[in-house]
Amino acid sequence: MTDSLKLTIDGREVLAPADATLLEAAQAAGIDIPTICYDPRCTSNGLCRMCVVEARGARTLVAACVTRAAEGMTIATHNERVLRSRRTTLEMLAATVDLSEAPDIQAQMAEAGADAARFADGATRQPEIIRDNPMYVRDYAKCVMCWRCVQVCAEDAQYTFALTVAGRGFDTHIGTFLNKPMPETTCVFCGQCVGVCPTNALKPVKAWELEQAEATA
Repeated sequence: MTDSLKLTIDGREVLAPADATLLEAAQAAGIDIPTICYDPRCTSNGLCRMCVVEARGARTLVAACVTRAAEGMTIATHNERVLRSRRTTLEMLAATVDLSEAPDIQAQMAEAGADAARFADGATRQPEIIRDNPMYVRDYAKCVMCWRCVQVCAEDAQYTFALTVAGRGFDTHIGTFLNKPMPETTCVFCGQCVGVCPTNALKPVKAWELEQAEATA
């Protein structure tokens, strides 16, 4: 078994470790593939579909963060089919989630030419802000369901399992087991969930209070 393999990404021959994902192979070659749910501190699940690429011979676009590179693969990361998919993903996200505090996603939308108003007449998730502990607030109107908070609370870091994925379909959301207030869960308030959140859906109480004070001043 060889330690490396060759594949072609955007017309360039790339050498990658034998166990690399397409995302890792591209990053090692200096090729940028946008991501939302991916975080090097968390297990990749291919949830958001922002990192999709076209693999020659594949029927559908594949998520680069979970697809392993293989010898001789030919990958396109920025052709029109790929860009159209990413643009639509961003537009649908903007229609259902408050992205006002997600600068990385806003930058992706600008780069992709995404129209935030394209699906503006669709359903919007507007859950109430949950402030049930002295450490952080949960503003799930900003949650993009990347699962990072659930992962670092579980096997990826803390092994606390205070957060979970609940609901089905459009009503899928991040919450606590049995919807208990955070102090009644196994949460140890380590703050790792706040640290990995890409949209400020989880925010320190003090920061949130300062923002509220400024907004009403």
